[in-house]
Amino acid sequence: MSKQVKTDFLIIGSGIAGLTYALKVAAKGKVILITKSDKDESNTKYAQGGIAAVMYSPDSYEKHIQDTLICGDGLCDEEVVRMVITESTARVEELAAWGAQFDRKPDGAYELAKEGGHSEKRILHHKDNTGFEIERALLEEVHKHPSITIYDHHFAIDIITQHHLGVEVNSRTPDIKCYGAYVLNTSTGEVDTVLSKITLMATGGAGHVYATTTNPVIATGDGIAMVYRAKGRVENMEFMQFHPTSLYNPGEHPSFLITEAMRGHGGILKTQDGKEFMHKYDSRKSLAPRDIVARAIDNEMKIRGEDFVYLDCTHLDAEDLKSHFPNIYEKCLSIDIDITKQMIPVVPAAHYLCGGIKVDMKGRSSIERLYAVGECSCTGLHGANRLASNSLLEAVVYAHTASEDSLKVVDTIQHQEGIPDWNAEGTDAPEEMVLIVQSLREVQQIMSNYVGIVRSDLRLKRAMDRLEILWLENEALYKKITVSQKVCELRNIINVAYIIIKHAKERKESVGLHYTADYPAKN
Repeated sequence: MSKQVKTDFLIIGSGIAGLTYALKVAAKGKVILITKSDKDESNTKYAQGGIAAVMYSPDSYEKHIQDTLICGDGLCDEEVVRMVITESTARVEELAAWGAQFDRKPDGAYELAKEGGHSEKRILHHKDNTGFEIERALLEEVHKHPSITIYDHHFAIDIITQHHLGVEVNSRTPDIKCYGAYVLNTSTGEVDTVLSKITLMATGGAGHVYATTTNPVIATGDGIAMVYRAKGRVENMEFMQFHPTSLYNPGEHPSFLITEAMRGHGGILKTQDGKEFMHKYDSRKSLAPRDIVARAIDNEMKIRGEDFVYLDCTHLDAEDLKSHFPNIYEKCLSIDIDITKQMIPVVPAAHYLCGGIKVDMKGRSSIERLYAVGECSCTGLHGANRLASNSLLEAVVYAHTASEDSLKVVDTIQHQEGIPDWNAEGTDAPEEMVLIVQSLREVQQIMSNYVGIVRSDLRLKRAMDRLEILWLENEALYKKITVSQKVCELRNIINVAYIIIKHAKERKESVGLHYTADYPAKN
């Protein structure tokens, strides 16, 4: 039986952003945190490399700021960059106080790593599974708090706005308000109405818009699609970051990430005949920013007609390599690759979305009472390209600023009355799941083939033409069948794919992660 639930704070997503925000607002009121999978399943969990923060001299906030601005290729919001970077030390210490065990030296100082685009060692890590460790620590704290309730295996279908009260809403409506969300209990099939004074979108990225991605299967762009359908502002979706080095292991999905920290540790990219090539593309060689490295690998594979390149770590100390990257060592060993003796086959994969729900410096979206934090948001920090390990930092800083603003206004907000229950009248149970599966594959192939690392006007037009057919088919299916997580995820993926193509078509220049053959020189 469907029910209506009221709460002070509704959080959609259980990664570092959602969990941090929950801990900061829970003292003020009731918190419901919903997640469509297990409570610990999020993009955070798979963040191997670490979190960037200024901790010790000779590093400085100014150095980190400049590295971020350079990587963002002229499109960062400098005010945002300065705010996030100068907050980094305090936010990392807060994570440590909550129990996150970052690697330390014998004297107790943090052991810092260096990654592509960084001028100093400033990456805090926990071996090669930092995100997993942060997620563990935060969940432990969340479970202790009596005001926080986690609903796992609950899927947010749409946010509730004036539209659901019969008021016509469009992108020019100045005061769209969010009243909560319609939430599908995937265990029972019932759709509940969750009314909230404040809603936080923390749904992560959208890697599964592409056929090859390092993201977990939950990364289907749900939050971005929901806000876009609600006529909220979405920006910079053309900037999808492809991680240069995912493990080339045909048939495995999602792809296993080979962290950038391995290149920071001394790993060298080579073609299949064992020759280095990054010096041809950038003076920083294998430690150049990700967009440069990904394009270089893509180009080498195309001109050589090969499916992958190698990451060579065989010249590094074997025991030190295994100590720093135990999970990667074990994973590669499971497919008969000993990284201390054999090179690792790697290929670029969709990894991180720099665009998303446009928010201000307090995490507020263009829809009132709706905040967005983490990968689903677009803050202005990353610009055209994210600097390695700035994503977890952005999540905790914006969870902090959003919580501060939320706590100031929550008592001035009342729950909206008269919200109707979810209407499933006239729908039937789906008979042919093969239609959903096939449509998903088609979207992913369209995006990978035409809207990948290198684009062109012709490829983008072809992608949009083919996507339009899939959109029409899926909308007809969505209206006909009983709502399910699979059909909603497909709907969201198609929505997000459309926005990515639309924004890519509008940007008539090559900048950062958006590289088009028709406009190769930065304008």
